[in-house]
Amino acid sequence: MAEHEQQHVRVAVIGSGFGGLGAAVRLRRQGITDFVVLERADSVGGTWRDNSYPGCACDVPSHLYSFSFAPNPEWPRNFSGQEHIRAYLERVTDTFGLRPHIRFNAEVRGLRWSNSALHWEIETASGALTADVVVSATGPLSDPKLPDVPGLDTFPGKVFHSARWDHDYDLRGKRVAMIGTGASAIQIVPAIQPEVSRLTLFQRTPPWVLPRADRKISAAEKWLHTKVPATRAARRGLLWGIRELQVSAFTKRPNELGLIEFLAKNHMRKAIKDPGMRAALTPDYRIGCKRILLSNTYYPALARPNVDLVPAGLTEVRGATLVAADGSETEADAIVFGTGFHVTDMPIAQRVTGANGTTLAEEWKDGMAALRGASAAGFPNFLTLIGPNTGLGNSSMILMIEAQLNYMVDFLRQLDVLGGKIALTARQSAVDEWTRKIQRRMERTVWNTGGCDSWYLDANGRNTTAWPGTTAEFKKVTRQVDLAEYEVLRPPGAAVGTSGSARAEVAV
Repeated sequence: MAEHEQQHVRVAVIGSGFGGLGAAVRLRRQGITDFVVLERADSVGGTWRDNSYPGCACDVPSHLYSFSFAPNPEWPRNFSGQEHIRAYLERVTDTFGLRPHIRFNAEVRGLRWSNSALHWEIETASGALTADVVVSATGPLSDPKLPDVPGLDTFPGKVFHSARWDHDYDLRGKRVAMIGTGASAIQIVPAIQPEVSRLTLFQRTPPWVLPRADRKISAAEKWLHTKVPATRAARRGLLWGIRELQVSAFTKRPNELGLIEFLAKNHMRKAIKDPGMRAALTPDYRIGCKRILLSNTYYPALARPNVDLVPAGLTEVRGATLVAADGSETEADAIVFGTGFHVTDMPIAQRVTGANGTTLAEEWKDGMAALRGASAAGFPNFLTLIGPNTGLGNSSMILMIEAQLNYMVDFLRQLDVLGGKIALTARQSAVDEWTRKIQRRMERTVWNTGGCDSWYLDANGRNTTAWPGTTAEFKKVTRQVDLAEYEVLRPPGAAVGTSGSARAEVAV
């Protein structure tokens, strides 16, 4: 939609990854066409656009990592690569006619709630607009985190983050340092190992790695899924059900994960013959405490003669020399940071100013908190997709996104039912009660008891990222808006009408 055609919209969606595109589809399916999707880049895809590093792929099976309303019988592999997932999102954009709603190169620079007008004032890189409702779908894996390493500015070679891969830089024959051993690093290492002269992996904490049951999906399977949709649905249902059954071990009985640790150690033992290296690669925390990684090629790559494992983090850079925490030194031509993202301190929160004149970042300085993962107190008509405590450790985030889209649709319906110029803001007491229940359940999960320091935890050591239950349970508690958890806002001086009976709260 051209900038001059619409200065006020009913809904403004921020981001065009899975969350933003899903929101756009649901809005159109509800008959709502007065909306825009604000995208900072020049194409859709979100994290699947930004992360184009060698070997990039999803660690959730493709038939589960896709929208239920947009199945894809043509997935090429069990675990499809970045290029296939990005192509899928482009196809969703076209199939559902979303492009007229998308404003590319329109990074949101600031959002401010107007108490008098009861709408959001939005400043973007392509101009200003206002919106009755804002849906933030920026996602937790959108802004790379670079560590503050002393002397990094003295490094004469190439430096980039895995999510900002420099495809113009040729790694062939180079001495490359890989910093970090997370989900990106274990894909990058085997992908670049054959072409670099030397690869040094700086490992602050070893990950748990399990085999990746990946294979090509046959032409017969694709044909069957296309001609008999029930087989496609059955495949998705089976993948979902298996993961639902695993949840209790993560959230209630972490000690049951010992068998999985045995499988992971055996997986390592097959490729790593050196006892010293095996010891360095064996985690000292419970599996699942950090994200469990899947790879058949990571350990074999580490065993290659041109790869060095440094079992310590990078602490200093002296020109072309990299110094690790254990005192060892390495010469490098390029540094690749696989150091994750701003998850518990999302930058978008610094740009959102609510009804009290404070930013979302200020309100969240002691930890993120939002009612049912969507509504923060003091921020009327503002919904977050993949908000606080909606992350998963073993299943597809698309399931959580679709549950929150149900909540978004009912939120908009409630505004229509109440009628007139109106806003809903989450009561602080409701947010506090929801958060208290979540944190109480979090106490016995593997993420809190497993003995590790992970990106699930914020600076205060509180888990504000993960959901301590099944996806079915989350779908249930986000099925509809409970008006008792919200305060109804009307313009100053407006007559207060009845809002109908509030729905019974769904207990967590």
